[in-house]
Amino acid sequence: MAVERYNHRTAEAHWQERWQEERCFEPATDQGRRKYYVLEMFPYPSGRIHMGHVRNYTMGDVIARYMRARGCNVLHPMGWDAFGMPAENAAIEKGVHPKTWTYENIATMRRQLQSMGLSLDWSREIATCDPTYYRHEQEMFLDFFAAGLVERKISQVNWDPVDQTVLANEQVIEGRGWRSGAAVEKRELAQWFLKITAYSDDLLASLARLDKWPDKVRLMQQNWIGRSEGVRFRFELEDEAGRPDTPLYVYTTRHDTIFGASFCAVSPDHELAKRLAVKLPEVAAFRRECEALGTSEEAIERAEKKGVFLKLYARHPFRRNVRLPVYAANFVLMAYGEGAIFGCPAHDQRDLEFARRYDLPVIPVVAPAEADPNTFAIGQEAFIEKDETEAVLINSDFLDGLNVVDAKREIATRMEQARIGERRINYRLRDWGVSRQRYWGCPIPVIHCNRCGIVPVPKNTLPVTLPDDVTFDQPGNPLYRHPTWKHVNCPRCGAAAERETDTFDTFVDSSWYFARFCAPRSERPTDLAATGYWMPVDQYIGGIEHAILHLLYSRFFTRAMRRTGHIEIDEPFASLFTQGMVIHSTFRTRKGEWIVPAEAMEKDGSWVHVSTGEELIVGPPEKMSKSKKNVIDPETIIEQYGADTARWFMLSDTPPERDIEWTESGVSGAWRFTQRLWRLINDISTLPLPEKDPPPGHHEASLALRRSIHQTLHAVGLDIESLRFNRAIARIYELANILGAGFGSLKAAPISPSVFHEGAGILVQMFAPMMPHLAEESWKVLGRQGLVAHAAWPVADPALLLEDMVTIAVQVNGKRRDEVTLKKGLPASEVESIVLKLDNVRRAVDGRAVRRIIVVPDRIANVVVG
Repeated sequence: MAVERYNHRTAEAHWQERWQEERCFEPATDQGRRKYYVLEMFPYPSGRIHMGHVRNYTMGDVIARYMRARGCNVLHPMGWDAFGMPAENAAIEKGVHPKTWTYENIATMRRQLQSMGLSLDWSREIATCDPTYYRHEQEMFLDFFAAGLVERKISQVNWDPVDQTVLANEQVIEGRGWRSGAAVEKRELAQWFLKITAYSDDLLASLARLDKWPDKVRLMQQNWIGRSEGVRFRFELEDEAGRPDTPLYVYTTRHDTIFGASFCAVSPDHELAKRLAVKLPEVAAFRRECEALGTSEEAIERAEKKGVFLKLYARHPFRRNVRLPVYAANFVLMAYGEGAIFGCPAHDQRDLEFARRYDLPVIPVVAPAEADPNTFAIGQEAFIEKDETEAVLINSDFLDGLNVVDAKREIATRMEQARIGERRINYRLRDWGVSRQRYWGCPIPVIHCNRCGIVPVPKNTLPVTLPDDVTFDQPGNPLYRHPTWKHVNCPRCGAAAERETDTFDTFVDSSWYFARFCAPRSERPTDLAATGYWMPVDQYIGGIEHAILHLLYSRFFTRAMRRTGHIEIDEPFASLFTQGMVIHSTFRTRKGEWIVPAEAMEKDGSWVHVSTGEELIVGPPEKMSKSKKNVIDPETIIEQYGADTARWFMLSDTPPERDIEWTESGVSGAWRFTQRLWRLINDISTLPLPEKDPPPGHHEASLALRRSIHQTLHAVGLDIESLRFNRAIARIYELANILGAGFGSLKAAPISPSVFHEGAGILVQMFAPMMPHLAEESWKVLGRQGLVAHAAWPVADPALLLEDMVTIAVQVNGKRRDEVTLKKGLPASEVESIVLKLDNVRRAVDGRAVRRIIVVPDRIANVVVG
């Protein structure tokens, strides 16, 4: 009798209810068990989940389910990064309160995530906008304040004069506010800062210990912290008539190029530029022009290099007869070094562009060792040496002939001897400005008193909660203009005072949530016993876009929490994985209107509009975005195909760190495989189990099948542990094919039914982390007791793993690209055929001709391309 099709609608709802009833995923602290904490970066409640969420949380769920099966006490929580500007935008545009909008979105997204069958501990759910969460954030801020890790100071910010708020650099688009479109101004405001720079050295040095983080992420953090060794020294300034002015201090890492200096430049916000703007109209005008650039380094880097002459000159420290003109320049950052530079155009591209614009000398002073100093010249690109020990100094007086390393040492020594400079270590990292002029954020718990100054809010009065009765009918921060909320009495002297109306940067909320999950109902910010057991996070998963700020701030926050007694570790995440994006082709009409993929269909080799039949313009696959409408609604996919199918597709074919292209054929193929598995399990369940072992004639075929089963089990476990989900899935496909083929040829090659039952059970447990609902349904069909969610991971028989198999490294032009497991002693011709089909090898070859393949038997295969 034909097996009924697997009905995901009834099965998924049933098993999700069963897991919830049995509270399968709610761990307790248990010192006697090995813990495992897996966490995906928690989502912003924007309204609906997207395919990126499906991929991210499926990966974490596979690890969580696998580690539970391996006997670990697994913590896998969920919460919401719920503060932020989108909620205020909704209040302005839709007339809905930010709290209402946020909690409605949370309810929707919770339901959607639950429909995915994720093994999450919903009993630990938190939302950062809940006062029961942010009261603890306020308490820790006060502890940081008492420990000297908080400072309030004047800072330069991007100011939107229409919305009357500070903008992050990312919200400044071509010099204009991202929402209002108004020209952004630079302003100096009193802002709250967390002193992340106090840990610059530690944050940098500790990167070496994070050996389970991607190298690219560690490098990005290293560059962001930006430790440099250089020299701080002074130039003597004078006006055009030779009258002395205040000395100019600069910091440089290229002091070896001092003889190539042709100008000096200061930031438009340098005190020198500010002072001269009072009497020089052209300087004042230039400073106003620079205000439109915003404060982001990216915007400054892209801008055309401009300056204004300050009518001052700097005396060269080693050639007293040389005077360098001094400019205010738009590419000099006040936040780095001294806010002043000397320009060496021959060896810095920005300096070169500036020098060409203002017809300043370009003097090469560093050249390749083999170059002729008399003819070496600079064209359109500055010369930047790749190796400081190989390039040599030219046109540099007493430095001539030295390599760059030795020249730096010599010039630093001479500056120190002349008492005009000293060696310095500098950092690109700046303290973390956490003030935001908006309503929907955590209130900063301080009070401003005219008598007492800044007064911390007493801890016994926390939380400082947001007022509900705010309006968004005017630009600016509703807290600032609220008629009563900000007016309080000073807790010290009792006089009339005002609350701080700035709220925290939302990065603060996400910089400690992982610790709160350990004991989310604790009356303290953290429970030391709970964090001592659960922390650090064993596996953290999230997008590469958070590689710098979120991760760096979390690392700092953990250190600050340790200093103030809230935790006992320094590093929050032991292992980090950054998944690729979900991408999809884009579709446009001839008029340029974007349409959703559901409105496009393929016909006769081209794509047309479903309703109109109009031929569409198809763009290359790119990140799914609402603006280009190339989005797929996960809820629709789950309804049509089931959560297991969506999960399976997200893990198959593509390595998890790479982008995956969503295709209808791919997801329908995954759905067909779920049906094939269902039929296979049902077929095997009909085989009667023998009362005794099979006769000798059955032994060889049964043994061969058992060997395949146990070798696959062993390999899949290793694949999941190394997050190679696509490889695990490929092996599961292969075993399903082997079992199916064996079942179909039982008469020709009789195999004991007990082997099929063993294989089916192991197969179900292997795909259970990926397709948990189908696994539970299949487990029941096989007559197994209990839930797969509670079942221990099967143990591979060591004796069956001893077949002559070997894993060899696969290289392309000597660089490791992949590995593959093969039978020992496989002929070189077969090895060559297999390695050329590997995706990583094909990508590395990239269409080039394969000249030969060098096979070292059972060890390595090297593909040599021309």
